[in-house]
Amino acid sequence: MKIELCAASQEAVLIAKELEINRIELCQNLDQGGTTPSAGIIKYAQDFGIETHVLIRPRAGGFQYSDQEKNIMLNDIKFCQQIGISGVVIGSLKQNFEIDTEFIQCVHEVKGDMKLTFHRAFDETIEWKRSMETLISQRVDRILTSGFASNVDIGFQNLKNMVDFADDRIEIMVGGGVNAGNILKIRDEVRPSAIHFSGTVKALLDEESAFSETILKADKNRIERLLDVFLNQ
Repeated sequence: MKIELCAASQEAVLIAKELEINRIELCQNLDQGGTTPSAGIIKYAQDFGIETHVLIRPRAGGFQYSDQEKNIMLNDIKFCQQIGISGVVIGSLKQNFEIDTEFIQCVHEVKGDMKLTFHRAFDETIEWKRSMETLISQRVDRILTSGFASNVDIGFQNLKNMVDFADDRIEIMVGGGVNAGNILKIRDEVRPSAIHFSGTVKALLDEESAFSETILKADKNRIERLLDVFLNQ
């Protein structure tokens, strides 16, 4: 079972490296649910030798994308492939909230050997068993899910059912509200392929500036606590 840190900053990348976390999902603007990171920070993470999977999400909000947005996403995926990134994380739905299989096929045409994760857009589809079968047939490697719910506690029973239904045909990675109070229960009762968390706290950035903002910031102590519980209890 692997640990994946949702890393949305240069500081989070450093923490992941220092704590020897298995892999990261690299993004930016975590307070908006995460968007595609810049080329500079992608290269920064890669230079550290961390297994990096890049979120491909051009904007906040839902997951029905225009043709123009999909072209931007494909160009971002091409860039990741060209510089040797390990994987990309996508999620695109049709207007009826079914999986956008045409877009996944376009991704396969440009992604090369990169691994493919379908993110929590999965939790906004209509019926999870049908959606999982679709992703398996589309040769997606991994699903990030909170169990068809807003967080892992609410979706806990669904998560157990998803792992059983997947039957090792696709990886199930649990994320969305993972904390020190539930990570052992997820590890021992759900037994997913991986657990995904950000370990963030709200922080006021550049308090003295007129452009100060409150952001979600990676907190090393919180991340260490999660790892300690996961590994040593």
